[in-house]
Amino acid sequence: MYDGVIAMAVIPVLAVGALYLLHRFVAISPDPLVVLPFQSGLLPEEHALSRFHIRWYLSTLVFLAFDIEMLFMYPWAVVVAELGAMAILEMFLFLSALFVAVAWAWREGALRWV
Repeated sequence: MYDGVIAMAVIPVLAVGALYLLHRFVAISPDPLVVLPFQSGLLPEEHALSRFHIRWYLSTLVFLAFDIEMLFMYPWAVVVAELGAMAILEMFLFLSALFVAVAWAWREGALRWV
């Protein structure tokens, strides 16, 4: 009765296990003290755990604001004709909240690159 469910659970586990064992036998394991990370073939100029400037975090917030806006606007555009004026009011409220977020990021200097 549950043969399909068991097969869907067992086959991926066996496949991942087989790939893991294949990797263990085929992979070349170089000396970790000799291997260096690279950036486009060049030696790194900074440590891999170096900190980023705060402006990158602020620009990420701006990107997320616009990304989430598009995430909600596509389905809204499909059903706006059916929902009527209330849907338009809700979208204007949502866009005003995003405008506040972008204005805050602008005030904090997220859009300034110098």
